[in-house]
Amino acid sequence: MKTRYIVSYDICDPKRLRLVHKTMLGYGEPLQYSVFCCDLSASERILLISDLSPILDHLEDQVMLIDIGPADARGKQSIETIGKRLKTEDLERRTLIV
Repeated sequence: MKTRYIVSYDICDPKRLRLVHKTMLGYGEPLQYSVFCCDLSASERILLISDLSPILDHLEDQVMLIDIGPADARGKQSIETIGKRLKTEDLERRTLIV
């Protein structure tokens, strides 16, 4: 079973920011700049954290993972936008881990 996460990040260095963004593309779909939607199993969540940790400066950068529920239930309906519509078909794509 997969859980849907909203992953956001605040990275202080442009080089680390690009690396974090590139890494995140392997785990989920971008919703906004520095915000991704990821459907992850428990082991994929651990892989994501282990892939991001060496990139970060742990004193300056922050990555936030917000659990919004099972990917095929509540998590699927938990994202609401104001303004530009969210392309929900993008969120239905399978997660690809690089």
